[in-house]
Amino acid sequence: MGKKKTTLTLKQMKEDGEKITMVTSYDYAMGTLAEKAGVDTILIGDSVQMVVLGDECTVPATMETMIHHTRAVVKGAPNTFIITDMPFGSYQVSAEKAVENAIRIQKEGGCDAVKLEGGVNMEHVIKAITSAGVPVCGHIGLTPQTTAMLGGYRVQGKGEAAKKVLEDALAVERAGAFMIVLECIPGELATLISQKLTIPTIGIGGGNGTDGQVLVFHDMLGLFDKFSPKHNKVFKNIGKEIVEGIQEYITEVKDRSFPAPENTFGGVSKDDLDGLY
Repeated sequence: MGKKKTTLTLKQMKEDGEKITMVTSYDYAMGTLAEKAGVDTILIGDSVQMVVLGDECTVPATMETMIHHTRAVVKGAPNTFIITDMPFGSYQVSAEKAVENAIRIQKEGGCDAVKLEGGVNMEHVIKAITSAGVPVCGHIGLTPQTTAMLGGYRVQGKGEAAKKVLEDALAVERAGAFMIVLECIPGELATLISQKLTIPTIGIGGGNGTDGQVLVFHDMLGLFDKFSPKHNKVFKNIGKEIVEGIQEYITEVKDRSFPAPENTFGGVSKDDLDGLY
């Protein structure tokens, strides 16, 4: 296991041309496995509200939800750089409230940094949080917390809209963020932004020209089949294997082959039992 990454070593990776890997994880077991695999960074995404808790969007996620899941992942991956999403409503009201909530997430959750969505409109918020001493990862392009404003889950930055996405990226860097997620924007635009910024860019639906990539643990391992976005790749279909394993269990319970003798405890003789009748 390598040394835990920091904001400085992640920036050095960009400068050295070494790709940064990130996965979203939501609990102790996932954190343990992600760290064992050697991933550079872990994101506790507010997508937990959809993937784990079954909602249709990320909006219902609360501070309590994010802190709860962050604490679990941190315990499982203590040697991995961990970022936690600030949930919708925790940073939009005011910069002061955003600072308060960012500090709370870091103190109570134990993460290394927070992530929030928005570009030019959130520049003052990012600046306030970083000035308070909490590292911030930006997130522009498709911003899941505000899909209602964007007209749904659609690619952002096409055509003339590319200028706005670039301006958002520059604003995030200018505000003091150490990293930025580029979600669902044209690959050529993501590459250009990555070249213009000095901070690392992490793509999710941004092509191969970003400084790193992030995927949802459940998506990349076939654990969440409600839908699979274009940018996702199922590297191992563990979900299918889990279903098959449970089906085997059901069969063996029904035909009485499980539990077998090797799964059964002893320690009571026939004489002991005879005295109980």
